[in-house]
Order: sequence, then C-alpha cells, then structure tokens
Amino acid sequence: MARITLDLAHAYRPRPQQDSDYALLPLQMEFADGGAYALLGPSGCGKTTLLNIMSGLLTPSHGKVLFDGRDVTQDSPQQRNIAQVFQFPVIYDTMTVAENLAFPLRNRKVPEVEIRQRVGVIAEMLEMSGQLNQRAANLSADAKQKISLGRGLVRADVAAVLFDEPLTVIDPHLKWQLRRKLKQIHQELRLTLIYVTHDQVEALTFAEQVVVMSRGRVMQVGAPDALFEHPRHAFVGHFIGSPGMNFLPVQCRDGALWVGARRMPVAPALQAQLADGAPLQLGVRPEYLRLALPDAAGAVPAQVQRVQDVGTHLMLTAGIDGHTLKARFAIGTPLPAVGQGVWLQLVGPHTCYYRNEELLA
Repeated sequence: MARITLDLAHAYRPRPQQDSDYALLPLQMEFADGGAYALLGPSGCGKTTLLNIMSGLLTPSHGKVLFDGRDVTQDSPQQRNIAQVFQFPVIYDTMTVAENLAFPLRNRKVPEVEIRQRVGVIAEMLEMSGQLNQRAANLSADAKQKISLGRGLVRADVAAVLFDEPLTVIDPHLKWQLRRKLKQIHQELRLTLIYVTHDQVEALTFAEQVVVMSRGRVMQVGAPDALFEHPRHAFVGHFIGSPGMNFLPVQCRDGALWVGARRMPVAPALQAQLADGAPLQLGVRPEYLRLALPDAAGAVPAQVQRVQDVGTHLMLTAGIDGHTLKARFAIGTPLPAVGQGVWLQLVGPHTCYYRNEELLA
C-alpha cells in the first residue's frame, strides 16, 4: 500500500489565467496508507481528473504526485503499481471467471499455487466461488462488474486500488450488497481504496474520509458525520443530505442577529465575529428543525406549504419571508394543515452560520 501526497493543479488548456481555465484548482492533500476514501461531487467537478492523475493516466500540468514520499509524477500506472476499476466492465469474455481474476497475477509471473489461493479468497469475498469455471461471456452485467472489482483487488501488493464510479451498471437492489462487500474487503485487507462517485449514499456508506469537490476545488475533506454536522462550505451543506441544509439570510444589527423581524439568540463564541451590517447565512438541517411555541427564543413564524408522507418520515415544507424551509418529522407527528401558520425552532446546538459561504468557527 502507499501514502499518496498531492501538491498540484491541472488545466487542459495552455497558459491558464483564471479559475475557470482549470479542471483542478491548486490543492494539497494526502491519502493515508490503508485508508478508504471517496471523491464526491457533481458531474464535471474534477473527480475523474484527480483519480487519473493519481493513477498515472494523466500527468498534472502543475505540481507533483508522491507515493510514500517518492516523486511518481512522470511514472506510468504500471510503474506506480496501481489497480483501477472503471465505470464499465473491462474483462475477457472468452476466459472463465477464474482466468479473469488470475490474469493480473499471471502477468506478473506469480506462482500458480499462490494464484489459486488468492483467486479463491477474492472469489469467496465477492460470492462468486460457484461461478469460477463459467465463461465471462455468459454472465450478467452485474457479475461482469464484480469480476472487474475482483481483478482490481486480487493483487495484494498494489499501492492503491482506484474505483471510477464502479457501480453505475449495477442494479439498484444489488448496489448496497456490493458497497457492504467492498467495505468488508477493505477492513480485511486494509488496501488503500479511492472511490469516485456522484452518489452521496455510496460515498458516505463506503468511505472513512470523503473528499467533496465542486468546480475543480476541494471544498471539504472529512468523515461522513463531520460533513453532515459541520459543513465547512454552503455547497457541502446543500450537496450532503436529502434534502440538503436549509439556508436563510441573517442580518447583523446592534450586536444581534435578525431573521426578518425576529431577533435570534447569539452564542458567545459567535458574538466576537459579528460585524454590523455584514450579511450572514443561517444553516440548519431539516432533521434539526423542530416545532416551537409562539414567540419562543430562536424560533420563527412560517406558513405551511406542503406536508408529505414519504413512508419513513413526514416532510414539511414551509415559507418564511419568501424563503422555503424543509423540516423532517417522525411519522405520526401532528402537523398543521397546508396554509396554516407554524413556529419552527431555527437556533439550536446544530445551527451553523456562514459568511461568504464559509462556515464561521
């Protein structure tokens, strides 16, 4: 395994002059030896570009890539000892499942006894032991992608295994099984795994650390709970969660915070950062909005626009001063009807404040 250190930027066009010219804006980060990471963000944010730079398929236009402190920027994927699993299956249809899994090992002249042992271990992990003698051409797309995953995992000596949206072709009801299996494999083998996805469920359930990206920039790196509880940028608050974080404009006047005509209580730690007239945003997750008594401290009046029963919970949509809030409640919670007024508790232990979309400490 390897510790991967990045200090780079990348532009596909020559002589970049502004941020929009870069596919990857300057970044410095490190992936620990044996860690499980996810690169998460919308399409076009730079996830695959970053993955291809780590694998050696792409050379960064600026900066360098280090493996265990060794500069590998100009090295090929083979020289870096990387395994990569792509979005669509890359296998040999004329070979059996066992021959496909063994192929990377036979290329490296691994002894046959060791090949059989390693193929058996990976096949069992992927629940394919009963299919080892079947030709790959006769298998479903799901099974073929499992072979691709297995070929990436079969080499015990790889520096890292890189996954580029590997579950795209997998049926939805099987995705959770493979995510669970990948997590189990990581825990057993302690490989360095880096997983690209635009699906937050995949990222948050698989990775120990998630790298959230937007427009070529790394917005935040953290554990799933940190991204949910304390998004360091408003984009992360929007992107993580279903639905994402609620945001409301806040005004600073006379050393106090105001949401519309309602004065909000201010935590002592935040008081020192207030500047009269400086616009802020208040952020609160739908999970943390609660019903409140009229005129309660930190609460605001709103009008109910919609109440949805989504099976596992109730989702209330309410309007306040032209802005929309979503609040999540347990099934059976008595909620006002559409068109009626409701008081919602905005300020609490999970409320976040942002200036210029950056979280105030």
